[in-house]
Amino acid sequence: MSSQSTAVTELTAKTSWLPLIVVVLTQIQASFAVNTLTVSMAGITSDLDTPATSVGTAITAGTFAMAAFILLGAKLGARFGTRRVFQIAVVIHGLSMAAVALSTSATMLFIAQAASGAVIALIAPALTVFIATNYHGQQQARAIGLLAAAIPAAGVLALLIAGSFASTIGWRWSFWLIVALAAINLLLSFRFKSIAPQRDLVIDWTGAVLAAVSIILLSFGFSGLEPWGLVLATDGAPFSILGLSPAPVLVILGLVVGQLFFVWIRRRQAQKKSRIFDLRVLATGSERAVTICMGTMLFVGTAANFLIPLYIQVVQGRTSFETSIAVIPYTLSIFVASTFVASLYKRFPPRVLARFGFIVVAVGLIILAFSVRNEWEQFVVVVGLIVLGLGQGSIVALVFNTLLSAAPKKLAGDVGAWRGLVHNLSGSVGIAVASVFAVGVLGGLIASSIADHPELPPALVSQVNLDSPNFVTNDHLKGVLSTTTDATQRQIDAAVAVNEDARLRALNISLLALAAVSLLAIIPAGRMPGHRDGDLPEQLEPSDPDDIDEPFVAEGDTLTTIATADKD
Repeated sequence: MSSQSTAVTELTAKTSWLPLIVVVLTQIQASFAVNTLTVSMAGITSDLDTPATSVGTAITAGTFAMAAFILLGAKLGARFGTRRVFQIAVVIHGLSMAAVALSTSATMLFIAQAASGAVIALIAPALTVFIATNYHGQQQARAIGLLAAAIPAAGVLALLIAGSFASTIGWRWSFWLIVALAAINLLLSFRFKSIAPQRDLVIDWTGAVLAAVSIILLSFGFSGLEPWGLVLATDGAPFSILGLSPAPVLVILGLVVGQLFFVWIRRRQAQKKSRIFDLRVLATGSERAVTICMGTMLFVGTAANFLIPLYIQVVQGRTSFETSIAVIPYTLSIFVASTFVASLYKRFPPRVLARFGFIVVAVGLIILAFSVRNEWEQFVVVVGLIVLGLGQGSIVALVFNTLLSAAPKKLAGDVGAWRGLVHNLSGSVGIAVASVFAVGVLGGLIASSIADHPELPPALVSQVNLDSPNFVTNDHLKGVLSTTTDATQRQIDAAVAVNEDARLRALNISLLALAAVSLLAIIPAGRMPGHRDGDLPEQLEPSDPDDIDEPFVAEGDTLTTIATADKD
């Protein structure tokens, strides 16, 4: 038997699930940390005597730090050994969580969370490398599904555990639990094989800086579109440029630096030099289509995750904890779909599954758009959430599996880094666009409703600031009208009725717009690979480390290296 056949047999053989246990637990550790910070917000603000915006700033700092350094994190793992870098990162993350638990000020919380985000940039690519190294075929598909499912699972655990701790023994104990989980992951990681470092790898620091600057500019720019202004600067903007909002300026600068980044990477690739990101992850139209589908799904999912709590808390007036309970069916459906979608890979090609998944997501959003009212317990609303979650979970797991299976094993770190990068940027864009769109629709609906309303004369409207409409509760609106205007009770009731109607219709329209985006994603989904699971050629390790720079040749919708491992 040739060595090539032997290698293929070894690749397809089932291996221990221990590495996957570490991968899933570590993903839960990283995701649980962020979710716990959100669930514990009330206790943190009270204990540290700091506003809720400080906690939000800490969360943002961690997210941006992760996105800025994730491409560099993949190369550091390859250079110094993935397992070793992973273990160091897990330890630092555990120490960061201990610092959060011991925080005595908002500054200490901010620094600890920023450090946490930076080391997650080392952890995220490593998780993908562990899966690519230890699992293949159907086993790899299941592993990727479980990795994707770990994120919503962490959200449910944060709700149940952190929520209970915050209301009983204190919010700090949730972070001590993360420290214990970090210790468990560290100990377990010693039980699976180490991955040899690429000692001759030279890190492209210029590319790393360009990537970090571009990501930070884009993240801050998109995040500031709503509070700072879409075009003109609002009162909340930190500064203005000739009256313009800094948000779109930062977005444009981020795109410019991003273009410089890709020019630099192409130049390094043409010169056969090391680069911070290997463009062969996106070498074919199929792989670029997979990235578009991934970004679109994360955009739609994050935007929906913004609109659904907005609906529950503002329209219905529920608390944050009640909101978390209400979205459990949605979160669990994502978990279930991410876990079991792998069972469909042998029956249907990725492009078919992706198209069907986006249709399911659109159907779920349409159900929500036509059924949301003031009663959350409405059965149809819950059904819409479950349908949305099933489609979202299946697509997220599918696109990640497709992208990883199409790339050689040596590029697994780049695939993991790219996944984290797309996840962060798509999330930032999703929240920003959903916020700007929903508020813009709300403002238009309110303006048209009050223009000819007999109970709301222009004299009264002029006393209320309509230049920056936003989603507010009925109680908040009543308080503003009764204390800052001379409105009668009848006029207050009329204004509340207008606000209720405009608020709900704006959410309906926003959900329908997301459904339209999901349906448009059917087009790039049709360009995803058309192979069935098992048709992919096995990706063998190059016999020479320099083979990593060998050219690729397209074979249908897949990619294979021009190399053979036959040593008869």
